[in-house]
Amino acid sequence: MATVITKDNFDQEVVHSDLPIMLDFQAPWCMYCRRLAPVIAKLEKELEGRVRIGTVDIDQQPELEEKFDVNTIPSLILFKQGVQGSTLVNPPSRGAIMSWLEEQGI
Repeated sequence: MATVITKDNFDQEVVHSDLPIMLDFQAPWCMYCRRLAPVIAKLEKELEGRVRIGTVDIDQQPELEEKFDVNTIPSLILFKQGVQGSTLVNPPSRGAIMSWLEEQGI
């Protein structure tokens, strides 16, 4: 199960993560986010040991939404060694997410 990321655990879970971590910025009312959730859960299992998955509920964590300039959900942001990398906005498919991750060296 993806780690819930908050402003309180961000440094511990993201900045100090041994593995790259992909954050899924979403909200419970977002239908596309809910449709994407099973895809993200499956990717988490497939990519275990290569990348961690975290979720950010933008309604509960507006500070993180603002800090990372998330204007559209779902948005995926990859962090490597605590550094913000590429963003994928509104991914159309599992394949698009996998291609994006491969482009980032995952």
